[in-house]
Amino acid sequence: MNSSSSAVVGVSGGSDAHRVFVYGSLLADDVVRVLLNRVPQSSSGILDGYHRFSIKGRVYPAILPVQNKQVTGKVLFGITDLELDILDTFEDVEYERTTVDVSLMDGSHKLRAHTYVWGNQNDPNLFGEWDFEQWKRAHMNDFLKMTTGFMEELELPESKPRVATYESFFQHDDNNSPMP
Repeated sequence: MNSSSSAVVGVSGGSDAHRVFVYGSLLADDVVRVLLNRVPQSSSGILDGYHRFSIKGRVYPAILPVQNKQVTGKVLFGITDLELDILDTFEDVEYERTTVDVSLMDGSHKLRAHTYVWGNQNDPNLFGEWDFEQWKRAHMNDFLKMTTGFMEELELPESKPRVATYESFFQHDDNNSPMP
């Protein structure tokens, strides 16, 4: 690796373009399309020093810093300020937007990107490892319906937070475990 390939590139490529590392439901282009009305350019990446957990009673994952672990995902490029606001609202109060260094899978370089880290570092509901392929088979269709409902709610003057939308949607789903 030469010295230029280890350079870390900044979070935004301009005043209104951001990069966001995604690792859960936002790996699905269909979910991103519902939220942003487009599928941004992306590249596979690895986030070192983090672990992707399953969350009891939820179908989406959480990441937290864990030594000697890594999370695979992808970096969304060219995210506008408005789109970043939509993602912030979607991730809601459970997550904190953080800036991290992500290694692109092609090994070309590391870059700075936003990602959403679980806010409760001591959450007893976090366990194991979350699996995207299993999520796609078991939950993606319902999650797309919930996300569509979230975006419709967002247009209303008194919109509910995403967690409330999620809980009200999935409480009606008999195929899922009840919410705690």
